[in-house]
Amino acid sequence: MKESFQLQDYLTEKKQRLERALPDYLPTSGVPPLLKESMEYSLHAGGKRIRPILIFATLESFGKDPMIGMPVACAVEMIHTYSLIHDDLPAMDDDDFRRGKPTNHKQYGEATALLAGDGLLTEAFRTVCGLDQLGVESKTILKVVRELSRYAGPQGMVGGQMADLLGEGKQLQLAELQYIHQHKTADLLIFCIRAGAHLSGANKEQLELLTTFGRNIGLAFQIQDDLLDIFGEESKLGKPVGSDEASDKSTYPALLGLEETNRQLDQLIAEAKSALNQTGINVEILHALADFIVQRDR
Repeated sequence: MKESFQLQDYLTEKKQRLERALPDYLPTSGVPPLLKESMEYSLHAGGKRIRPILIFATLESFGKDPMIGMPVACAVEMIHTYSLIHDDLPAMDDDDFRRGKPTNHKQYGEATALLAGDGLLTEAFRTVCGLDQLGVESKTILKVVRELSRYAGPQGMVGGQMADLLGEGKQLQLAELQYIHQHKTADLLIFCIRAGAHLSGANKEQLELLTTFGRNIGLAFQIQDDLLDIFGEESKLGKPVGSDEASDKSTYPALLGLEETNRQLDQLIAEAKSALNQTGINVEILHALADFIVQRDR
């Protein structure tokens, strides 16, 4: 109970610091008011903020000031938010609600929602460049920008979204489903951990181990989402449960059954922690976050 309480305090404190900082990284002038309002509507809609928190936690694990990562944390939340706006559109998942509120296109129309997503995506890269104001070397900033492009782009999250669209209405094999989740969900989590590691001066071996950790918790994150769609509470999720089954979507429980899905979930977390334990850093916070991912109820 003590560990859980401490972790909740950590999550709350970091989330609050991020949300106080987010408005400072959006342009304050020269933006059409409706576009700005639409961008802010989704960016400030809440959520777990687990991606930016992984950046802070990785920095702390290396003994660094977590706030050095604030520009990247805000940037990755912009990327994540843009992906949700576009994912909710009628041409993709056609969702009416996100985090208990009308989706962006329901609130502002499809054209404005598209442009709000575009605006957040492009602002993210400008935001990362704010690392220079914190004394981060140009070569490190370049690494972070390059990896954000890689993990969020067509080789990463966008590629995973495309594979997800192509898999709709089909009975996918496990390898195909893993590809989708690896790229659509896990890649952005991997980026967050690697970004924190780059800002901390991690060596090559540490980066590889942390990448394994990120990949495993990313897949575990998606498996838990699949389970929450069956067993979750709509009031906590902010969206209807059972939508995966209703849309005949391939999921881990549908392919493997509940017992094997839970076994895989446990194995992924165990392997993630094993990789983390070999890094030589303080693993306490990242261990706790790995457990949180499989124990969360929303």
